[in-house]
Amino acid sequence: MAQPNPYLLACDNPSALLDLLRSNPEIASCQDKHGYSLLHAAASYGHLDLLRALVKEFNVGVHLLDEDGETCLFVTEYPAIARCLVEELGIDYNKKNDEGLTALEKMEVDDEFPRVIEYLREVLGRSAPSDPASSSTGPLNPPPPIPGNMKVNIGTMSEQEASAGETEVDPEFKRRIDELAAREDFHSDATQNQLRELVMDAITGSNIETQDADLRRRVE
Repeated sequence: MAQPNPYLLACDNPSALLDLLRSNPEIASCQDKHGYSLLHAAASYGHLDLLRALVKEFNVGVHLLDEDGETCLFVTEYPAIARCLVEELGIDYNKKNDEGLTALEKMEVDDEFPRVIEYLREVLGRSAPSDPASSSTGPLNPPPPIPGNMKVNIGTMSEQEASAGETEVDPEFKRRIDELAAREDFHSDATQNQLRELVMDAITGSNIETQDADLRRRVE
């Protein structure tokens, strides 16, 4: 009868794997072609009893590395497993992989296992990095300081004061608009051009009174 695959047992039947290991203890430290071990599997799938047995009963080194230079802490998905590895089994949480990242740093980069990240930050005495966009209480580009020889008085303005002058229309401008609108050829290209010129003069701030004679000649 063929021996069951220990990695499959580590996934979904840790009790059966422990029975297998007790009859074949030599396979406790086995690794596949990528360096993945039963220790990595136990940590990843959250099998606490299997993890303890591998290290304490079968003497598997807790710092066993896979092909990426990563201990089983790097694949730990549950804070209880991380706590056992750090506080009970003495794993080095500062161990860096082949990319130069610790388990915490790799999880942060990959944005995975948030509860394990939280635990490892507590172990290291670190707080979560702040988000500049959300934590900033001031403007992104604050204005320069006011010169010492200047004063700024801050007060309030009534709605009437704020809207004062908004509805006032220059009488001369209104008169000219009315003259153009009363013309029979108001919709002709020539009259429309005159209307556009009048509006542009008002927008650009030209002095309507000083241009009165010339504009009258064009309108009439």
